[in-house]
Amino acid sequence: MKACRCGLEKNVISLFHFFFLFAVCTGTENKLSTLSDLDQQYRTLRKYYENCEVVMGNLEITSIDRSRDLSFLRSIREVTGYVLVALNQFEYLPLENLRIIRGTRLYEDRYALAIFLNYRRDGNFGLRQLGLKNLTEILNGGVYVDQNKFLCHADSIHWQDIMKNKMHISLILSLISGSFSVTKTVCAEQCDGRCFGPYVSDCCHRECAGGCSGPKDTDCFACTNFNDSGACVTQCPQPFVYNPTTFQLEHNPRAKYTYGAFCVKKCPHNFVVDHSSCVRACPSNKMEVEENRIKMCIPCTDICPKACDGIGTASLQTAQTVDSSNIDRFINCTKINGNLHVILCFPGFLNIQSWPENMTDLSVFSNLATIGGRSLYSGISLLVLKQQWISSLKLQSLGEISAGNVYVTNNSQLCYYNTVNWTRLFRTSTQKALIRNNRDPKECILDRMICDPLCSDAGCWGPGPDQCFSCRFFSRGRTCVESCNLHEGDVREFANGSVCLECDAQCEVVDDDGLTCTGPGPDHCVKCLHFKDGPNCVEKCPDGLQGANSFIFKYAEANNECHPCHVNCTQGYERIC
Repeated sequence: MKACRCGLEKNVISLFHFFFLFAVCTGTENKLSTLSDLDQQYRTLRKYYENCEVVMGNLEITSIDRSRDLSFLRSIREVTGYVLVALNQFEYLPLENLRIIRGTRLYEDRYALAIFLNYRRDGNFGLRQLGLKNLTEILNGGVYVDQNKFLCHADSIHWQDIMKNKMHISLILSLISGSFSVTKTVCAEQCDGRCFGPYVSDCCHRECAGGCSGPKDTDCFACTNFNDSGACVTQCPQPFVYNPTTFQLEHNPRAKYTYGAFCVKKCPHNFVVDHSSCVRACPSNKMEVEENRIKMCIPCTDICPKACDGIGTASLQTAQTVDSSNIDRFINCTKINGNLHVILCFPGFLNIQSWPENMTDLSVFSNLATIGGRSLYSGISLLVLKQQWISSLKLQSLGEISAGNVYVTNNSQLCYYNTVNWTRLFRTSTQKALIRNNRDPKECILDRMICDPLCSDAGCWGPGPDQCFSCRFFSRGRTCVESCNLHEGDVREFANGSVCLECDAQCEVVDDDGLTCTGPGPDHCVKCLHFKDGPNCVEKCPDGLQGANSFIFKYAEANNECHPCHVNCTQGYERIC
């Protein structure tokens, strides 16, 4: 066995600023679960974090084997959630530039840094050295390092110096030896936090975290609260500022939104703007609307649409899947704030890793229009993996996958998948679709599992004219049809482009091979079913309806047209003068 190389390399302090552009990536919340495909697990990790500087969420590195190149992790400088390193076989963790772990979310509700079980049980492979030589600040949460068979043990790391909250320091075993050169112990007692020298004039700015190279708020290695274009600030520039001359709140042209620990001019497209923050979901007293392609939270004027907590969020924080104990919480939900995980019987991120044998499709999600991807599963927002019973997806309402990748693989009976142009669902050019090892399309064709002839060449989600991605001729609701019911049928229609829409209920059906209506509403009827009041067909003539200045009374003439009563008529029995 190789000799154990203990020790942290001597820390070389280098200045790090976030300029106007910074590389932000979304973290994960998978804990110890994997894709069951270790090659894909590595590829996903690399695509997710290559060139990433700030992980907005948790950094989870799990189930990576010995031979993988992890040098791309060197770009990571900040993690807002927790860092989890577990079940791996590589020897060196190259998080050499990681400066700060904020711990806004904690692993097992306790740990900001958790490193355990990183070795191969039947060999001499495993984690031998951590590359955390620049980690100098953990703002919240504890540290757990244990059961790493080949990781050297030493007690010389100044964990008290790294931890912001000393109450959260947890049991630490099997650590590597070494020291950090940026410590609070060498600072003058007047310093609020860290320093860049031993004198009072060498104190870091109070908004700095993890050290600094000078006294200004732009000299920080990381920020305690928010980073505003390289300057560490207590809060981001607010939407309104007080003008002491006019004694009024005025719009602030420098206003920015808070996005994690950063101030940004625009929120990511798959987040929602709530006042001055980028949020994953609106609060219960607000609803989500979209204006000029910007999603915003606005107060509900009446009863809000019912938004329910997803798996792993809020009231379902500890739930792993939808089951009999929590399924009632999804009754009448119009929107899910978070995720739905399917492990044994019901829906996921959409994350389908197992499915009942008697269900051969995903038609329970037939109304799903958008997968927002505000939180992802290993970078994936739609996952269908190793389902031997599913023959079609039947996601006919799905029109957008706002963020995250698609992973549909090893589903031995799945057809139709190859007809879908997945990129038409994506919002960004960086999104990818990995579709492989499903049923051979040639076998599907032999079994006549093909798109309906009424579907366009854009493909389909399953069999039948209601599963088309788009229609070759016309559509009626979700179903593709050859033509609209312009001249026949109990319900007559008009064509709005390639969409068949019903004529208004006040239109009389024309039987002499003519049109019943020419457009929407009661003012486009060819003939009225009851009465005609001006351009509109109505069920009865106005009888005491409130007008702009007075009540309106009308009567019907022989041709069933409504005419106003004489000005001398009153609301008496005789209105016909």
